[in-house]
Amino acid sequence: MIKEVTVKELKELKDSKADYQLIDVREEHEFDEANLSGELIPMGEVMENVDKISKDKKVVIHCRSGKRSASVIQALEAQHGFTNLYNLKGGILAYIEEIGL
Repeated sequence: MIKEVTVKELKELKDSKADYQLIDVREEHEFDEANLSGELIPMGEVMENVDKISKDKKVVIHCRSGKRSASVIQALEAQHGFTNLYNLKGGILAYIEEIGL
């Protein structure tokens, strides 16, 4: 089962200046349109950039709606043994709707 954070929980992480990593797995043009100030690693490039993903702190991974990021998390857990990954429930769409940019 994939661990999730809600958009409200992500907002609390941002506001509290918590030590976490935010990764956006959407494509560059999507990131340019709107982003949550995360680190852009498009879904197709994640496996080549595993070394950029922290294993020592909470890592929130997001996409547009939560589907791509869930796939990325499953692959990272299965192939690289990550245990600290959280999917942003509803993705950036939910964040914009509930919190705004």
